[in-house]
Amino acid sequence: MLTNVLLLPITVPTAAALLILMLPKKFRAAIDAISLFGSFLILLLSILLFKRNLSYSMPALGFGIEFSLRLYHFSGFIVLAAAFFVFLITLYSNAFLREKSYSKQFYVYLLLSLAFINGAVLSDNLVSMLFFWEGMLITLFGMIYIGGKRSFKTATKAFIIAGVGDLCLMLGVAICFYISGTLAISKLHIPISGIGGAAFILLMMGAIAKAGSMPFHTWIPDAAIDAPLPFMAIVPASFEKLLGIYFLSRISLDIFEMSPDSWASMTLMIIGSITIVFAVSMALIQKNYKRLLSYHAISQVGYMILGIGTLVPAGIVGGLFHMINNVMYKSCLFLTGGAVEKQAGTTDLEKLGGLKKYMPVTFICYVITAASISGVPPFNGFFSKELVCEGALERGFIFYLAAIIGAFLTAASFLKLGHAAFLDKSKNGKLPIKEAPIRMLIPMIAIAALCVLFGVWNSLPLKLFIQPILGQERLGGRDFSGMPHNSLLVVITIMVLLGALLNHRYGVKKHGSGLKAAEHIHHAPVLSYIFNKAENGYFDPYNIGLNISYGFSKVAFLFDRAIDWVYNVFIIKVSKVFTAAARSLNDGSYKSYIIWSLLATGAVVIFLIKSMIGA
Repeated sequence: MLTNVLLLPITVPTAAALLILMLPKKFRAAIDAISLFGSFLILLLSILLFKRNLSYSMPALGFGIEFSLRLYHFSGFIVLAAAFFVFLITLYSNAFLREKSYSKQFYVYLLLSLAFINGAVLSDNLVSMLFFWEGMLITLFGMIYIGGKRSFKTATKAFIIAGVGDLCLMLGVAICFYISGTLAISKLHIPISGIGGAAFILLMMGAIAKAGSMPFHTWIPDAAIDAPLPFMAIVPASFEKLLGIYFLSRISLDIFEMSPDSWASMTLMIIGSITIVFAVSMALIQKNYKRLLSYHAISQVGYMILGIGTLVPAGIVGGLFHMINNVMYKSCLFLTGGAVEKQAGTTDLEKLGGLKKYMPVTFICYVITAASISGVPPFNGFFSKELVCEGALERGFIFYLAAIIGAFLTAASFLKLGHAAFLDKSKNGKLPIKEAPIRMLIPMIAIAALCVLFGVWNSLPLKLFIQPILGQERLGGRDFSGMPHNSLLVVITIMVLLGALLNHRYGVKKHGSGLKAAEHIHHAPVLSYIFNKAENGYFDPYNIGLNISYGFSKVAFLFDRAIDWVYNVFIIKVSKVFTAAARSLNDGSYKSYIIWSLLATGAVVIFLIKSMIGA
């Protein structure tokens, strides 16, 4: 009977969502209370379930498919993290969405998303996992769509891009079943050779698409502008990283038989490195608070993929540690952006400035989380990045170089953002600006405090959450808590951060404002052309796909018109010409008939004579 509790992380948020759905919009206080109480109840439940080992199964659903759930350390950790951040985002949203007409729909989608992510993580069957995985595709569309007039286009784009990744996942599941004859995740052990390699590629594409990695990333910057801000803090910053990286880890460490020198490992490291450098480069040139953060939501997943892809203990621990660290500081950074938007009325950096004076708590939370994501010691992001860098260097200098370039550009872009929004002269006419409401500040303060705690006392998350996922055998008996073991890498990281600070000071002195501190990089030869093309969507796979489909449709249309012209115009005109010619020959004259008969007879005679001569 105890195993039935595994259904509660799925059924409780679903029940809360349905209850909110039945309430009229005018009962705003009740909707807020149910969403907050429901998320708190799920958090308590996830705390009670953490570190337990439970399983649950229902009779076959047909076609030999069994609905089975499994709770172990890794899945319990993801369920706990998801519940914790949903509770904080719900508390924040109670204040942020107070005047929004779509607050009811948002809470419904939020709680359903939590149910789906819990179901996907707890599933020990690939088909049941797919059911919950696809459910998140529906809530993704809904949460973006409620944002405003322009949001339908963005929601459709997100739906299609995520749908492509989900299609890859489905095909990969089918191949896994074909190879192994089972759908139980805990029983899958597939070699990456032959058709197993195809299964790995497809499942990997599904996982990185969910995590928001390149090339499945281009909807995220659009959603940053069009979707409700709490959506950005909970989906691209939290849910997608937790679920996508969780499944990528299961693929790389459990389902497939991979080694550090395998082509699959190399593939992951290449994808991670490219995602880090290209996405953070785009973040550097942004002039909107939320859009800049959205590109960092993409680039940071590159560190996770790179770390896991190394398949060495330091890299894997760093990648998983970076996953939870990123969920913390990235969600908090989006929350600071929401506070700025609500209090100042805009997130356009060209209209912001001087907010440090009016929003000191928000500013402090921003500084802590910006330092964390930039890898500044002693915050949490520093330790997870150092582990990823150590693992990357063990596999190849080029991968370490990508991580270091990413660190430099990350620090440079957050120096620019903080300077432009909080330190530059105010350019906003909406003065005086007040600090954000306490319900918005509490989640920001809590997450910022965790960024400090998980850095100064990093043995807590590493020993409690991360290292038990791998076990001592896979860790090689090493303990990665405490100070980084490679002092040289620490020195290089500090030099890179100082270089980013000097670069920022140079940019501010040259261009006169924090907003333009990176203009010398933006407008550098060659880079300027690439940046402008990228910003206009020239390299967007979604736009490329649309252009190709438009080209095919245009060719098909012209081909269809050509067939119509041949059938309706050309054939009719040709038939008229032949008819007219026949009529001119058939004029009713006996003389004409005799001439044609003689000509025909002559032709037959000539043919017969030639045939006889040839014989």
